[in-house]
Amino acid sequence: MAPTDLHESALGHVLERLNLKTPIKWIHKFYPVLIVLGILLSTLHQSSLGSLYLIMPSKLHPFWYSPALPFFFFGSAVAVGLAMTIFESTQSAKALGRHLELSVLVRLGGALLVALWVNALLRFEDYFHRGLLRQILRPSYEAYFLWLELALSFVIPITLLSFKKVRLSPNWLYLASVISLFGFITNRLNVSLIGFETYVGHHYLPKWTEFSVTLMIVALGFALFRVAVQYLPIFPKDDLVVQRVSPVRSTMPIAAPVLEHAGD
Repeated sequence: MAPTDLHESALGHVLERLNLKTPIKWIHKFYPVLIVLGILLSTLHQSSLGSLYLIMPSKLHPFWYSPALPFFFFGSAVAVGLAMTIFESTQSAKALGRHLELSVLVRLGGALLVALWVNALLRFEDYFHRGLLRQILRPSYEAYFLWLELALSFVIPITLLSFKKVRLSPNWLYLASVISLFGFITNRLNVSLIGFETYVGHHYLPKWTEFSVTLMIVALGFALFRVAVQYLPIFPKDDLVVQRVSPVRSTMPIAAPVLEHAGD
């Protein structure tokens, strides 16, 4: 599906089903503008979210407060976007019986490695410039969470993706992307929660109801994606395969497609 072809897109498909031809013509005219606005909004969203914490230099712990927070938020969002694409592609291939486009995932893995290196070097330069390297190595409550964040965000995924064998393996690529996702989550939790606990004076532990609401939102996103795939032309029809395998072998639905694309 070509992204610039509105009539083949999900939105165009919905409008055609509703027999709304006039909105299709108008949206088609403004399609380039909508693309630019989408890029700007996503960019400004991440950078402005990081800028929000710049007004609290005395409250946020020095490990996570930095004048470069807007750049860190945007850079980490770029890296996690690549990791999320690998994660989503693998999961959708398993759930929907699709061919796994390994050649695409290999290129995404290489891009993810570059993005992680750029983010890691920026963070190291920031800590070095602000003289925090010795304080980071000193054991403390905040240091433990920072070590966990750095390990999940940079050390482990960069180490894995540095090996070509890992980047060519769908299972290892999936593992590296999942670790990167957890690193991103840890970073956001550290900035929004752990970094303020010293100033507040007590530790905060979310209740089970807060966890359940978060999981519900995530599950709803997965459910909506599956509904969209089933009723809208998200994937080409010839890319969907119906797998008729025994229950014993159904645990590895994408093994054969992976081998077919391994030489790409």
